[in-house]
Amino acid sequence: MKILKRLEKPVGIVDAVLDTDTYNEIDDQYALAYMLKSDEKIRVKAIYAAPFTNCKSEGPKDGMEKSYEEIRHVLKLMGREDMYDHVYRGSGEYLPDEQTPVISDAARDLAERAMQYTTEHPLYVVAIAAITNVASAILLNPEIIDRIVLVWLGGNALDWPNNKEYNLYQDIAGARIVFGCKVPLVQLPCMGVVSAFTVSGPELEEHLRGKNPLCDYLVDFTEEEAVACGAGKTWSRPIWDVTAVGWLMDQELMNDRIEYAPVPEYDDRYSIRKEGHFYRYVYYINRDNLLEDLVKKLTK
Repeated sequence: MKILKRLEKPVGIVDAVLDTDTYNEIDDQYALAYMLKSDEKIRVKAIYAAPFTNCKSEGPKDGMEKSYEEIRHVLKLMGREDMYDHVYRGSGEYLPDEQTPVISDAARDLAERAMQYTTEHPLYVVAIAAITNVASAILLNPEIIDRIVLVWLGGNALDWPNNKEYNLYQDIAGARIVFGCKVPLVQLPCMGVVSAFTVSGPELEEHLRGKNPLCDYLVDFTEEEAVACGAGKTWSRPIWDVTAVGWLMDQELMNDRIEYAPVPEYDDRYSIRKEGHFYRYVYYINRDNLLEDLVKKLTK
Protein backbone atom coordinates (compact mmCIF):
# COMPACT_ATOMS: atom_id res chain seq x y z
CA MET A 1 0.00 0.00 0.00
CA LYS A 2 1.34 3.40 -0.96
CA ILE A 3 0.66 5.07 2.39
CA LEU A 4 2.54 2.32 4.27
CA LYS A 5 5.57 2.78 2.04
CA ARG A 6 5.56 6.52 2.73
CA LEU A 7 5.31 5.88 6.48
CA GLU A 8 8.62 4.02 6.58
CA LYS A 9 11.56 5.73 8.29
CA PRO A 10 13.38 7.83 5.66
CA VAL A 11 16.74 6.68 4.36
CA GLY A 12 19.39 9.31 3.69
CA ILE A 13 19.13 13.07 4.02
CA VAL A 14 15.63 14.57 3.92
CA ASP A 15 14.18 18.03 3.41
CA ALA A 16 12.00 19.20 6.29
CA VAL A 17 10.15 22.15 7.77
CA LEU A 18 9.40 22.78 11.44
CA ASP A 19 6.09 24.12 12.80
CA THR A 20 6.65 25.33 16.38
CA ASP A 21 5.06 27.40 19.16
CA THR A 22 8.57 28.21 20.36
CA TYR A 23 7.72 30.69 23.13
CA ASN A 24 5.14 28.42 24.73
CA GLU A 25 7.58 26.39 26.82
CA ILE A 26 11.25 25.36 26.79
CA ASP A 27 11.16 22.11 24.77
CA ASP A 28 10.59 23.78 21.38
CA GLN A 29 13.94 25.53 21.68
CA TYR A 30 15.67 22.20 22.18
CA ALA A 31 13.81 20.71 19.20
CA LEU A 32 14.61 23.64 16.91
CA ALA A 33 18.32 23.52 17.77
CA TYR A 34 18.41 19.71 17.52
CA MET A 35 16.85 19.83 14.07
CA LEU A 36 19.24 22.48 12.75
CA LYS A 37 22.27 20.68 14.20
CA SER A 38 21.24 17.34 12.67
CA ASP A 39 22.44 18.44 9.24
CA GLU A 40 23.83 14.98 8.54
CA LYS A 41 20.18 13.89 8.25
CA ILE A 42 17.95 16.95 7.83
CA ARG A 43 17.99 19.97 5.52
CA VAL A 44 15.78 22.54 7.24
CA LYS A 45 13.94 24.48 4.54
CA ALA A 46 11.58 26.63 6.62
CA ILE A 47 10.45 27.31 10.17
CA TYR A 48 6.84 28.26 10.91
CA ALA A 49 5.68 30.11 14.02
CA ALA A 50 2.53 28.48 15.39
CA PRO A 51 -0.22 29.99 17.57
CA PHE A 52 -0.67 29.13 21.21
CA THR A 53 -2.74 30.33 24.16
CA ASN A 54 -1.70 30.10 27.82
CA CYS A 55 -0.34 32.29 30.61
CA LYS A 56 2.50 33.38 28.32
CA SER A 57 0.25 34.84 25.65
CA GLU A 58 -2.87 36.96 25.37
CA GLY A 59 -4.22 34.70 22.65
CA PRO A 60 -3.19 32.73 19.56
CA LYS A 61 -1.92 35.73 17.58
CA ASP A 62 0.18 37.03 20.48
CA GLY A 63 1.54 33.52 21.05
CA MET A 64 2.45 33.18 17.38
CA GLU A 65 4.21 36.57 17.32
CA LYS A 66 6.19 35.73 20.47
CA SER A 67 7.12 32.39 18.95
CA TYR A 68 8.31 34.11 15.78
CA GLU A 69 10.64 36.33 17.82
CA GLU A 70 11.83 33.38 19.93
CA ILE A 71 12.73 31.43 16.80
CA ARG A 72 14.89 34.32 15.68
CA HIS A 73 16.44 34.56 19.15
CA VAL A 74 17.44 30.88 19.11
CA LEU A 75 18.85 31.26 15.59
CA LYS A 76 20.95 34.21 16.76
CA LEU A 77 22.32 32.21 19.69
CA MET A 78 23.30 29.52 17.21
CA GLY A 79 24.94 31.96 14.81
CA ARG A 80 22.33 31.00 12.20
CA GLU A 81 21.07 34.42 11.17
CA ASP A 82 21.24 33.03 7.62
CA MET A 83 17.93 31.30 8.41
CA TYR A 84 16.05 34.52 9.21
CA ASP A 85 14.54 34.72 5.72
CA HIS A 86 13.20 31.19 6.10
CA VAL A 87 11.12 31.94 9.21
CA TYR A 88 7.41 32.56 8.55
CA ARG A 89 4.62 33.92 10.70
CA GLY A 90 1.77 31.49 11.13
CA SER A 91 -1.90 31.66 12.02
CA GLY A 92 -3.27 34.36 14.28
CA GLU A 93 -6.30 32.25 15.20
CA TYR A 94 -7.36 28.62 15.27
CA LEU A 95 -9.49 27.00 12.58
CA PRO A 96 -13.13 28.13 12.86
CA ASP A 97 -14.33 24.79 11.44
CA GLU A 98 -13.09 21.82 9.43
CA GLN A 99 -13.54 23.45 6.03
CA THR A 100 -12.09 26.97 6.41
CA PRO A 101 -8.31 27.57 6.39
CA VAL A 102 -6.64 30.35 8.35
CA ILE A 103 -4.53 32.25 5.82
CA SER A 104 -0.97 33.01 6.93
CA ASP A 105 2.51 33.27 5.48
CA ALA A 106 3.33 29.85 6.94
CA ALA A 107 0.26 28.12 5.50
CA ARG A 108 0.83 29.68 2.09
CA ASP A 109 4.50 28.74 2.10
CA LEU A 110 3.78 25.10 2.97
CA ALA A 111 0.98 24.89 0.41
CA GLU A 112 3.40 26.13 -2.27
CA ARG A 113 6.67 24.60 -1.07
CA ALA A 114 5.31 21.06 -0.86
CA MET A 115 4.49 21.13 -4.57
CA GLN A 116 8.23 20.95 -5.28
CA TYR A 117 8.21 17.40 -3.86
CA THR A 118 6.77 14.05 -4.92
CA THR A 119 5.24 10.94 -3.39
CA GLU A 120 8.59 9.18 -3.74
CA HIS A 121 10.60 12.13 -2.37
CA PRO A 122 8.30 13.95 0.08
CA LEU A 123 8.80 17.01 2.26
CA TYR A 124 8.81 16.07 5.96
CA VAL A 125 6.68 18.37 8.10
CA VAL A 126 7.72 18.20 11.75
CA ALA A 127 4.94 19.78 13.83
CA ILE A 128 5.25 20.36 17.58
CA ALA A 129 2.35 22.74 18.24
CA ALA A 130 -1.33 23.23 17.52
CA ILE A 131 -1.70 21.92 13.97
CA THR A 132 -3.45 25.02 12.56
CA ASN A 133 -0.76 26.03 10.05
CA VAL A 134 -0.47 22.55 8.57
CA ALA A 135 -4.21 21.89 8.43
CA SER A 136 -4.71 25.29 6.77
CA ALA A 137 -2.09 24.45 4.14
CA ILE A 138 -3.88 21.18 3.39
CA LEU A 139 -7.20 23.00 3.04
CA LEU A 140 -5.56 25.59 0.79
CA ASN A 141 -4.01 22.95 -1.44
CA PRO A 142 -5.13 19.34 -0.87
CA GLU A 143 -2.63 18.15 -3.49
CA ILE A 144 0.15 18.40 -0.91
CA ILE A 145 -1.27 15.37 0.91
CA ASP A 146 0.55 13.22 -1.65
CA ARG A 147 3.80 15.20 -1.33
CA ILE A 148 4.42 15.42 2.43
CA VAL A 149 4.85 13.22 5.48
CA LEU A 150 3.56 14.78 8.68
CA VAL A 151 5.34 13.99 11.96
CA TRP A 152 3.17 15.48 14.72
CA LEU A 153 3.63 15.57 18.47
CA GLY A 154 0.03 15.83 19.59
CA GLY A 155 -2.71 13.96 21.39
CA ASN A 156 -2.25 11.44 24.19
CA ALA A 157 -1.57 7.72 24.07
CA LEU A 158 -4.40 5.62 22.66
CA ASP A 159 -4.88 3.95 26.05
CA TRP A 160 -4.60 7.15 28.11
CA PRO A 161 -7.78 7.95 30.11
CA ASN A 162 -8.48 11.07 28.06
CA ASN A 163 -7.24 12.90 24.98
CA LYS A 164 -7.21 16.38 26.48
CA GLU A 165 -3.71 17.26 25.25
CA TYR A 166 -2.50 20.84 24.77
CA ASN A 167 -1.41 20.76 21.12
CA LEU A 168 -4.58 18.93 20.13
CA TYR A 169 -7.30 20.65 22.16
CA GLN A 170 -6.28 24.15 21.07
CA ASP A 171 -7.41 23.25 17.54
CA ILE A 172 -9.45 20.07 17.45
CA ALA A 173 -10.79 20.94 13.99
CA GLY A 174 -7.23 21.04 12.67
CA ALA A 175 -6.41 17.73 14.38
CA ARG A 176 -9.47 16.07 12.83
CA ILE A 177 -8.35 17.27 9.41
CA VAL A 178 -4.84 15.79 9.63
CA PHE A 179 -6.09 12.51 11.14
CA GLY A 180 -8.85 12.18 8.57
CA CYS A 181 -7.43 13.41 5.25
CA LYS A 182 -5.14 10.38 4.68
CA VAL A 183 -1.95 12.40 4.78
CA PRO A 184 0.91 10.06 5.80
CA LEU A 185 0.95 10.75 9.55
CA VAL A 186 3.38 9.78 12.29
CA GLN A 187 1.99 10.53 15.75
CA LEU A 188 4.11 11.02 18.85
CA PRO A 189 1.55 10.95 21.69
CA CYS A 190 2.26 13.13 24.69
CA MET A 191 0.94 11.64 27.95
CA GLY A 192 1.74 7.97 28.16
CA VAL A 193 4.58 7.95 25.62
CA VAL A 194 6.83 10.95 25.03
CA SER A 195 6.15 12.29 28.53
CA ALA A 196 8.90 9.85 29.51
CA PHE A 197 11.49 12.00 27.72
CA THR A 198 12.67 14.23 30.54
CA VAL A 199 15.86 15.97 31.63
CA SER A 200 16.99 16.87 35.14
CA GLY A 201 18.90 19.82 36.57
CA PRO A 202 22.11 17.87 37.34
CA GLU A 203 22.15 16.45 33.79
CA LEU A 204 21.81 19.92 32.28
CA GLU A 205 24.60 21.28 34.45
CA GLU A 206 26.86 18.35 33.67
CA HIS A 207 26.29 18.05 29.93
CA LEU A 208 25.29 21.49 28.64
CA ARG A 209 26.48 24.19 31.04
CA GLY A 210 29.36 26.23 29.60
CA LYS A 211 29.45 24.51 26.22
CA ASN A 212 28.18 27.46 24.12
CA PRO A 213 25.74 30.42 24.39
CA LEU A 214 22.82 28.29 23.18
CA CYS A 215 23.44 25.60 25.80
CA ASP A 216 23.73 28.16 28.61
CA TYR A 217 20.46 29.74 27.50
CA LEU A 218 18.70 26.35 27.46
CA VAL A 219 20.01 25.45 30.93
CA ASP A 220 19.06 28.80 32.45
CA PHE A 221 15.62 28.86 30.85
CA THR A 222 14.83 25.25 31.80
CA GLU A 223 15.85 25.80 35.40
CA GLU A 224 13.77 29.00 35.58
CA GLU A 225 10.76 27.14 34.20
CA ALA A 226 11.26 24.35 36.73
CA VAL A 227 11.27 26.85 39.61
CA ALA A 228 8.20 28.61 38.20
CA CYS A 229 6.38 25.27 38.13
CA GLY A 230 7.18 24.57 41.77
CA ALA A 231 10.20 22.30 41.41
CA GLY A 232 11.51 20.77 44.61
CA LYS A 233 15.04 19.63 45.42
CA THR A 234 14.78 16.88 42.84
CA TRP A 235 13.04 17.68 39.58
CA SER A 236 12.89 16.80 35.93
CA ARG A 237 11.28 18.56 32.99
CA PRO A 238 9.75 16.94 29.90
CA ILE A 239 11.38 18.19 26.71
CA TRP A 240 9.08 16.05 24.62
CA ASP A 241 9.13 18.15 21.43
CA VAL A 242 12.62 16.79 20.76
CA THR A 243 11.12 13.37 20.06
CA ALA A 244 9.39 14.51 16.86
CA VAL A 245 12.76 15.46 15.39
CA GLY A 246 14.27 12.27 16.78
CA TRP A 247 11.90 10.13 14.72
CA LEU A 248 13.75 11.20 11.58
CA MET A 249 17.13 10.05 12.88
CA ASP A 250 18.80 6.86 11.69
CA GLN A 251 19.53 5.59 15.22
CA GLU A 252 17.18 3.34 17.17
CA LEU A 253 15.74 6.07 19.36
CA MET A 254 12.10 4.93 19.58
CA ASN A 255 9.69 2.14 18.68
CA ASP A 256 6.55 2.53 16.60
CA ARG A 257 3.90 0.48 14.88
CA ILE A 258 1.22 0.77 12.22
CA GLU A 259 -2.34 1.39 13.46
CA TYR A 260 -5.65 2.39 11.97
CA ALA A 261 -5.91 6.17 12.34
CA PRO A 262 -8.25 7.17 15.19
CA VAL A 263 -10.56 10.18 15.12
CA PRO A 264 -10.01 12.95 17.71
CA GLU A 265 -13.44 13.91 19.00
CA TYR A 266 -14.60 17.22 20.47
CA ASP A 267 -15.19 15.62 23.88
CA ASP A 268 -11.51 14.90 24.66
CA ARG A 269 -11.45 11.30 23.50
CA TYR A 270 -10.54 9.23 20.44
CA SER A 271 -12.97 7.25 18.37
CA ILE A 272 -11.02 4.05 17.72
CA ARG A 273 -11.96 2.33 14.48
CA LYS A 274 -10.37 -0.80 13.01
CA GLU A 275 -11.04 0.39 9.49
CA GLY A 276 -10.12 3.25 7.20
CA HIS A 277 -6.50 4.27 6.64
CA PHE A 278 -3.28 3.55 8.46
CA TYR A 279 -0.86 5.79 10.32
CA ARG A 280 2.33 5.26 12.32
CA TYR A 281 2.06 5.37 16.10
CA VAL A 282 5.12 5.84 18.33
CA TYR A 283 4.70 3.87 21.56
CA TYR A 284 8.16 3.89 23.19
CA ILE A 285 11.02 6.38 23.53
CA ASN A 286 14.55 5.20 24.29
CA ARG A 287 15.15 8.09 26.63
CA ASP A 288 18.87 7.62 27.26
CA ASN A 289 19.83 7.13 23.61
CA LEU A 290 17.83 10.14 22.48
CA LEU A 291 19.24 12.34 25.24
CA GLU A 292 22.76 11.25 24.33
CA ASP A 293 22.22 12.21 20.69
CA LEU A 294 20.65 15.53 21.69
CA VAL A 295 23.59 16.45 23.94
CA LYS A 296 26.09 15.48 21.26
CA LYS A 297 24.36 17.71 18.69
CA LEU A 298 23.76 20.70 20.96
CA THR A 299 27.36 20.81 22.18
CA LYS A 300 29.16 20.21 18.91
